Formats: sequence, structure tokens, C-alpha cells
Amino acid sequence: VRRITGVTIQPCCWKAPAPARHSLLHPTMKTVLASRSIEIPEGVEVEINARVIKVTGPRGSLTRDFKHMSMDLRKVGNQIRVDVWFANRKQLAVVRTVISHIDNMIVGVTRGFIYKMRFVYSHFPINVTLNGDNVEIRNFLGEKRVRKVKLLEGVKYVRSADVKDQIELSGNDIAMVSLTAAQIQGQTNVRKKDLRKFLDGIYVSEKGPMAAEE
Repeated sequence: VRRITGVTIQPCCWKAPAPARHSLLHPTMKTVLASRSIEIPEGVEVEINARVIKVTGPRGSLTRDFKHMSMDLRKVGNQIRVDVWFANRKQLAVVRTVISHIDNMIVGVTRGFIYKMRFVYSHFPINVTLNGDNVEIRNFLGEKRVRKVKLLEGVKYVRSADVKDQIELSGNDIAMVSLTAAQIQGQTNVRKKDLRKFLDGIYVSEKGPMAAEE
């Protein structure tokens, strides 16, 4: 404290407040319009009604509901267009996600998807059979318990004839086929043992669209 001609001057302790991250002076940047489109191939019909899309092709039809996503979905000529207005960074990801889902639907109704799974075991052979709609796994690590996995809607099970200890899961909906494969692999997870030593299980060895029929 200093005194100058009878005036007391206190040292200044006031500090300017830190600017708010999302104040009016620092708004979140938004994209006015983000668009992406995908072409409809020949032999495929697409119906769109209130963000519910139905794709029909030679192998059948698939329907998916996108009402939980905030975007515009419409058919423009021979293309499907997705528009998102005034979107932030997370909302922009919706555009590519919807287009990828629609692309998988188109591939599913034209070619289909296939997942190939191999049996891995060191001593006890894994026995897999199909009983109705259930895939039954026996003799895993020598256990007597029978593990069962129900085939989801539209998924077909085939035991490979040319490759030993391999099964093939195929279908039009990639979500159903991949989920069935994941459930089969999950039933053979080794618990309470060293995973570096006990590698037994049923694993996905190959996946993707089915070969185009000539």
C-alpha cells in the first residue's frame, strides 16, 4: 500500500475471467449442409417412407428404420441422398453411417454375405452339429456341457465339404450373419485359464460378400 498526497492506492488483485468454451463469443462451428449419395444398381428397387428404407433385389428384401437419426433421406433419380443440416462434428458422422448401411443392404440383396469359421483345438476335437435352428457345440475342452446358439433370422448354416473343421454362415443381412458368428465364437471363450496357452475355440477366418454368380 502506497500513500500519495493523501490518497491510498491498493494493489490490483482483479483478474479477467477465463472465456467460456461455448459462449456467444465462441460458438460451436456447424456445417450448413452435408450431403452424400449412393447409386442404385440395376435390378434393385428402393422404397423410402419417413426414413424407413426397403431394398429389394434378386435375393430378397431388407428393411431398416433410421428414424432415430436426425437427417433427410430421399430418393433422387437413380440415387439415394442423405442430407444433414446445421450439424456439428458428431452429427456429421451420421451421413457416412447411413450410406454404409444402405450399401450393405444393396450388397445383401444382390450377392449376400458369408462368414467362414474354423475350429481350433490342441487335444479335444470340437464337434459342431445343426439341430433344427440351433448350432450345438460339443466336447469343447473335453467338457460334457452342450453349448447351443440359435441361428438368427435369414442365416443359413453349412458344414464345409472341402475344408476340415470349418462351417459357413451366409445370409442377406450382414448384421444377422455377423451377430450369429459372434455368438458362436462367444460360446467358446476360455474362462479362468491362461489365454496364451488355451487357444481352443471357433474363430472367424474369412468374411465378406459372396462370390458373384456368373
